[in-house]
Amino acid sequence: MDILEIIILGIIQGITEFLPISSSGHLVIAQNILGIKSPGNTLEVLFHFGTLMSVVYVFFKDIKQIFLTMNEKNNQLLIFYLIIATLPAIFAGLLLKDYFLKIFDNVHLVGFALCSTGFILILSKRFKNNQKAITFSSSIAVGIAQAIAIIPGISRSGSTISMCMYLGIPPKEAARFSFLLSIPVILGASILGFLEVESNNTFNYLTLTVAITTSFFTGVIALKILLKILETGRFYFFGFYCLIAGVSTIFI
Repeated sequence: MDILEIIILGIIQGITEFLPISSSGHLVIAQNILGIKSPGNTLEVLFHFGTLMSVVYVFFKDIKQIFLTMNEKNNQLLIFYLIIATLPAIFAGLLLKDYFLKIFDNVHLVGFALCSTGFILILSKRFKNNQKAITFSSSIAVGIAQAIAIIPGISRSGSTISMCMYLGIPPKEAARFSFLLSIPVILGASILGFLEVESNNTFNYLTLTVAITTSFFTGVIALKILLKILETGRFYFFGFYCLIAGVSTIFI
C-alpha cells in the first residue's frame, strides 16, 4: 500500500467518521475499489486514532470542563451514563468479533447495512425534540445502537444521534453525547489496532503517521460541518445518500 492510497483512505475516514454515512462501510468499499487488502479491520481501527484526536480537539472545552468539575452531580451523572452506554459495544466487540470481521470482507453486506442506515436517518426527520435529558434507560438504548454500529455500513454517529433524537433529546445535546461516547470505544479499538500492527508489522510508522494526520484534519472539518447541519434540522438528508451508496454497493 503506497502513501497516496493511505492519504485517500485517511480522507475518507476523516469525512465519513462524523458524517452519519459509516466510515467503516466506506473504507471497505474504498479498499474493494482500490484493490487494497488489509487483514480484518486493522486499517480501519488505525485510522480511527486520527478521528479520535478530532473529537478531543473539537470538544476539548467540554472534556476539560467535565474533568475540572467532576465533583458536580450533573457531570458525575454524565460520566456514569457514558460508562453505561459504552458497555454494550464492549460486550458485542468481544463476543461477536469473528462475525464482525467476516462482514468487513463482504462488500455486499456493507451495501445492505448502508441502506439500513439510510432508512434510520430518513426516519429521524419525524423524531420530535421534547427537550429531554439523558437518563439511565436512554444511555442503555444509545449504547445498544452504538454496539449495532460495529457492523460496517451502520453509521455509529447516525445510529446514536438518531436514537437520542428518537428519545426526545435535542439534536445538539444528542451530538455532544454521541461524540463523547465515541472516545472510549475508538480509543480501545485504536489500542488493539496498534497492538496488531506491532505484532505482525502490517504497516510501517510512516504510513501510520500519514493516516492519522490525514484523518485528523479531515475529521475536524467534517465534525464541525455536522454540528452546523444538526442546527439546521437537515440531518436526515444523509439518509438519501446512504440509500444511493448502499444500492450501488450491492450491485458492484
